[in-house]
Order: sequence, then C-alpha cells, then structure tokens
Amino acid sequence: MPGFLLHQGATVMCSHGGQATPTVPQPRVLVSNQPITTMPNPYIVAGCPIAPSPICVTATWTVAATRVTSGGVPVLLFDSQATTNNGAPLQILVTQMRVKGT
Repeated sequence: MPGFLLHQGATVMCSHGGQATPTVPQPRVLVSNQPITTMPNPYIVAGCPIAPSPICVTATWTVAATRVTSGGVPVLLFDSQATTNNGAPLQILVTQMRVKGT
C-alpha cells in the first residue's frame, strides 16, 4: 500500500499520548527539508503520561516500505507499524505530503 514517507518532523505518538522521535534519521535523503526515517532505527518516546512512571520508552518498527529503500534499508511510510517496549502501538498523525513510497 503506498504511503507518504516519514521524516524527522513527522508527528508520531504512542497510544497514550507520548511524543515519539527517531533516534537516527537518514541524513542523505531529505523531504520537506528534513531527513527521512528508516526501519531498523528505533524511536524514543518522551512524555508518556501513564503513571507511576512512563511505560512507553522506545518503539520498534515492524512494517515498512517493501519497494523503497535508503542505504539498503526500508524507509518508513505513513502506514508503517511500530510497537513500544510494552506492546502499545505508535500512531502516525502528521507527515509530509509530497513524496510517496510503497
């Protein structure tokens, strides 16, 4: 399924409302003047409001592009899927809307 490429400035959150950001964006490819993100690199989740301590800390991607790669690894798309360290899904809310991949 085609989807827009994720970039460093995309709004990605854990299902509890914590902000997820890429640990290692791919600096060789830019969309909307920001580096794209790729599958093998985890995301860090900050601000997960579940008490007594944040439950969501990191997230690992399980589904990414099947045909588009950067540096030999699949890029992340708007319909990519990830789960946090406790199994909660990430939600991709906003990304650039110019470049699509499959």
